Amino acid sequence: MKASDHITKLAASGRYHFLTGELARSIGSSVNAARAALRRLRKKGPIATPYRGFHVIVPPEYRSIGCLPADQFIGQLMEHLGLSYYAALLSAARYHGAAHQQPQVFQVIVRKNRPPIECGGVRVAFMARRNIDEIPVVPFNTPRGPVLVSSPEATAFDLIGYPAHAGGLDNTSSVLAELSESIDLKKLISAAALSPTPWAQRLGYLFSVIGAEEHADALADYIARSPHETVLLDPAGPRVGAVREARWKLFVNTVVEPDL
Repeated sequence: MKASDHITKLAASGRYHFLTGELARSIGSSVNAARAALRRLRKKGPIATPYRGFHVIVPPEYRSIGCLPADQFIGQLMEHLGLSYYAALLSAARYHGAAHQQPQVFQVIVRKNRPPIECGGVRVAFMARRNIDEIPVVPFNTPRGPVLVSSPEATAFDLIGYPAHAGGLDNTSSVLAELSESIDLKKLISAAALSPTPWAQRLGYLFSVIGAEEHADALADYIARSPHETVLLDPAGPRVGAVREARWKLFVNTVVEPDL
């Protein structure tokens, strides 16, 4: 069997990923010969390699970007690597109907930081959460299988916990305005218990800024029952000239201007 025949057979069965060793066994060649065949196929466009030894079949509709979209292979890749993961931040918000800003990269949370993936025009960025297995996720179907996505409530906390990856506080508040419609208040408090209390303080403040008062009130009650200190709204911003917000025990050191 030729390498191209193996690719065609896999696609016909609905599978769009494979390993180098798998191809070598299928075509009855050495691993080095299989790699040479893969290099030739990559030049022609029907396959791409987002991770060493892990390849994806690229159907004609995605040849222009040179890879499968990230959500159509990230679950299979993480399974291959034996890693817990979930799509997060702006990528997750899009699944929950908050598409204020289309992310330029596919954002994924894993247990430990990993180098980004570049595959054709597709980019995957990784961020770390040590308690990843506790974070609630929702499976979404894609044409190549399910992808795990953080719940709306967990997404809200990740957005405020990683503001530099969410376009800053202005963009975060704009996304939260759309995301808030999908948030369950009881699940919001459950998600708060999985995150540092300063995240809840900042998130509650942003909910009040966008007028999501029920969400803000729920977090205010949670914070009142939790040990906490006064923290900066923008952890990377200056403390000089900041105004203390008593309800949230925040030093408001930046003006948040959501695009509502």
